[in-house]
Amino acid sequence: MVIQERLQTKVSKTCDVLVCGGGFAGISAALAAARMGSRVVLLEREYMLGGLGTAGLITIYLPLCDGMGRQVSFGIAEELLRLSISMGWEAKYPENWLDSDDPAGRNENTKRFQVRYNAQLFAMLAEELLLKEGVEILYGTYAVSAARENDKIQAVIVENKSGRQAICAKSYVDATGDCDIAHFAGAPTANFKQGNILAAWYYFANETGYNLQPLGASDVPDSERASSKKQVKLLVDRRFTGLDGEEISQLVCLSHKATMADIQKKRMDNAAVMPVTLATIPQLRMTRKIVGEYELKESERHTHFADSVGMVSNWKKRGPVYEVPFGTLYNKTVKNLIVAGRCTSVDETMWDVMRVIPCCAVTGQAAGTAAAMTDDFNGLEIEKLQDELQKQGVILHESEL
Repeated sequence: MVIQERLQTKVSKTCDVLVCGGGFAGISAALAAARMGSRVVLLEREYMLGGLGTAGLITIYLPLCDGMGRQVSFGIAEELLRLSISMGWEAKYPENWLDSDDPAGRNENTKRFQVRYNAQLFAMLAEELLLKEGVEILYGTYAVSAARENDKIQAVIVENKSGRQAICAKSYVDATGDCDIAHFAGAPTANFKQGNILAAWYYFANETGYNLQPLGASDVPDSERASSKKQVKLLVDRRFTGLDGEEISQLVCLSHKATMADIQKKRMDNAAVMPVTLATIPQLRMTRKIVGEYELKESERHTHFADSVGMVSNWKKRGPVYEVPFGTLYNKTVKNLIVAGRCTSVDETMWDVMRVIPCCAVTGQAAGTAAAMTDDFNGLEIEKLQDELQKQGVILHESEL
């Protein structure tokens, strides 16, 4: 059975830059674009900012350094780390980075530049920062379609408590994590072949205080499985695409079931254990990405890219540094669309590196800055973008460290 609909959707807002998704990538993109003087609207389907890093309780701000004593991610990536612990921290406070400006003595034995932070505090601090910069935030707003004419998006169709409406912008940043806007606009995308394992991270309290329980760790990429000594203990023998509503609902129910079982097990040993925070979004890592003008490979560590827009490290191992080519953020078929965060153009092994907070912030800052500069990313002069990013404190090439 098919319901035939005829829709006329009213344009409710216009802006210079529409950022879709309020995770760390979207926060960074919106900040960067607003600081360039653009009128920015940020859509977020939940009622708090931060995505997996807050509502999803994946509250580990992974390294800004290469593990060998060198910071590689700068700009908004560092700004948000400092913001996340500006009212205190939970664990892994990087005193050798934050309490000293002198890099002398940092080496492969130094603690990495990472921290564990409070999700609720960060969400409120990020909101406060965005509002201060003039960003308009629309909570509870879900992008459901995109109106494309020829090679540009004319509007993104959204739904919220006010109903169905359209928002028109000059340029669009897809920071949805699932590459939804690119998919709606007909840009080429690719799905994560390996699939996501079930995760059920939660917080509990006992006599020691407030504790994070990482139940169901991240998976090992198929390409690394044969050589990896790490064995991932699965909560259920099933994988999830993260792109189907019924499947995601089943995932959430299974996550709650795993959490309850773990709490009951803990309470058998200690009746003081009580859950205090459950994730309010599914803890999916990788779902869909854009097929960009360039695909960054995990093997391209320490590779110079003339169009680099920043650098990231590998959170799983010390040593690798990756320059991020601008070509990983867009596809020329949709001229005014750019992506940020975990849906950038990378191979499947690199996807597991690029999906984390610092990488989302680096690509978000680049995407937001570019979106403020042009509505045609095919024709953007990369040197002008790089000059602007450098003014913002971003270091572009490993040779400059």
